[in-house]
Amino acid sequence: MNGIANGRLRGRKRTDLAFRVLATASAAVVLLSLVLILGTILWKSAPALSLSMLTRTPRGGFYLGKEGGILNAIAGSLYLALGATALALLLSLPLALYLNSYKGPASKTAVWTRFFLDVLWGVPSIVYGAFGFVVMLALGLRASLAAGILTVALLEFPIMSRALDEVMRLVPHELMDASASLGATRFESALKVMVRQSAPGIMTGVLLAFGRGIGDAASVLFTAGFTDRVPTSLSSPAATLPLAIFFQLGTPFPEVQQRAYASAAVLTLIILAISLAGRAMSRKATRHVVR
Repeated sequence: MNGIANGRLRGRKRTDLAFRVLATASAAVVLLSLVLILGTILWKSAPALSLSMLTRTPRGGFYLGKEGGILNAIAGSLYLALGATALALLLSLPLALYLNSYKGPASKTAVWTRFFLDVLWGVPSIVYGAFGFVVMLALGLRASLAAGILTVALLEFPIMSRALDEVMRLVPHELMDASASLGATRFESALKVMVRQSAPGIMTGVLLAFGRGIGDAASVLFTAGFTDRVPTSLSSPAATLPLAIFFQLGTPFPEVQQRAYASAAVLTLIILAISLAGRAMSRKATRHVVR
């Protein structure tokens, strides 16, 4: 009996050691991939990165290697992603609150809504771009910042909705019951309990959708257009960093290709900065969460 027990113990130890090795190897692969990607981008972009590139718009002959910068793409990307994320949040938050405050887990409405959101999440971004382009043609609109915001908001909507929904499903039902026992309506409980308890997760979902929106090129290729100027209104076309990278890498001039890597580095740093800011805000919001 002791021999059998010792054999099982040794087997468990070997299994535990194998999983530890796999986990360590996976973490190392992820870290190495991140270092290689960031290192390559920064190394390739170093010759072109400068303050003038970040603060100037393209001049004549910019795509032939002459002077200019990517301020138009930086501003366009921020305008488009911020506008789309705000619009997606306005649509996603009420839907997530409705599914978790007014519908039960076994509700057919909730089940089918989550299923359709999962399907929309898996739709390629180029399909959203094609849909936005068809709507533009039907309405007689032209490529503009507003069209890009609407298209990217549709792209972000299922991502943000499912992220918020999963976070709100983790809120203890006892808190909602306690709020109801004190005389609060469902709407008041949803806003003062559900939103407050899931605030860190909501921020994470917003950042996830923002990162997808600011880094996507296919959905805005036909809807936002491209221009060398900073957009001044919603009806103006808007350049974005992903499209700037695409166009610059497509040229045969090494100087312009270096600017493409510089654009990629700027895009990465923007997402990193917003992620760090969101992490800091999430930590502050966590203090009010009941565990």
